[in-house]
Amino acid sequence: MMYETLLLTLDEHVAYLRFNRPDKANALNQTSWDELKRAFEALDENDEVRVVVLAGEGKHFCAGIDLELLMTLSHTPGTCEGRTREQLRRQILNLQAPINAIEQCSKPVVAAIHGGCIGAGLDIVSACDMRYATTEAYFSIREIDMGMVADLGTLQRLPRILSQGIVRELAYTGRSVYGPEAERIGLVNGTFEESTLLHEGVRTLARTIAAKSPLAIRGTKHILNHSRDHSVADGLAYMATWNAAMLLSDDLKEAFQAKLQKRTPIYP
Repeated sequence: MMYETLLLTLDEHVAYLRFNRPDKANALNQTSWDELKRAFEALDENDEVRVVVLAGEGKHFCAGIDLELLMTLSHTPGTCEGRTREQLRRQILNLQAPINAIEQCSKPVVAAIHGGCIGAGLDIVSACDMRYATTEAYFSIREIDMGMVADLGTLQRLPRILSQGIVRELAYTGRSVYGPEAERIGLVNGTFEESTLLHEGVRTLARTIAAKSPLAIRGTKHILNHSRDHSVADGLAYMATWNAAMLLSDDLKEAFQAKLQKRTPIYP
């Protein structure tokens, strides 16, 4: 698929999706949001894709919402106050939807972050399965400096990644967290000295995951997301039902045969 604000390539079952508005620090306009949702829905359905790597062109990963789009939201027209607020709520939910699509994508999504990851950029990476960054990358919940509450997922997802105290400090102050600190507090899995090393490392990781059973990887992501949002007892009961339906697969047979034959398994 062709996009106006995104770049998409596929190599060895790994989809590389990049924000492509480098002259705007990859700030997301309405087209970007629409394409982001469409892209992840398509990647979810594409059997050739087993892992998605999300990155940005130019100097920054993503500078958040484009100011023109933000101004449009703050001037929602209408003569009835109730209907105006209803429309604004609908617009906010529409902006949340592409980020939800990242989290709901059945394939693991790995964020490769350099430069600024600000506002909505942080909302986006918090919905990814894993995050890796350069040491100079920086993260900021910048909404507080604009007199607003972050509303696209950061305040809902980050407390499941970081400690409550850290999240509250970042949300209340809007300060920037750079790569080494981001790694120390668990915001990113690891850091690299520069972008080339970052993308090489993430590519190696993505190919390792892509070589595993696609059915098992998709199932593992689904179960991890379910377990995060439910009790241990609920999670175990759901797990039993899941494996009763999904365990006896061709992927399982291939894994056993490859082990016996001392070869690398090849999955459909």
